Amino acid sequence: MKEGIHPEYKDVTFRCACGAEIVTKSTAQKMGVAICSNCHPFFTGKQKFVDTAGRVEKFMKKYAVAENKKAAEKSAEKKTAKKK
Repeated sequence: MKEGIHPEYKDVTFRCACGAEIVTKSTAQKMGVAICSNCHPFFTGKQKFVDTAGRVEKFMKKYAVAENKKAAEKSAEKKTAKKK
C-alpha cells in the first residue's frame, strides 16, 4: 500500500437520537444516527402496521388462501401416493 494516501481508521462513538451509544471503527470523526437497533420498531418488537384502505387485511387474506391451497394440494398428493 502507498504511504500517506489512506485515511486514518480510528475508534468512533455513534450516538442515536434515543441516547444509545455504539462504539465502532470509522474514518469519520463524529456520527449521529436517527434510529438504532435499540429503538427501531423491527428490533424491539413494537412494530405497527399502518393500514390504509384495508391493504394489510387484503394481503393477509390473499396469502392465507394461497397457503390453504398449497396445504390441500399436499394432502391430495399424500392420498394418491398411499393408494399406489
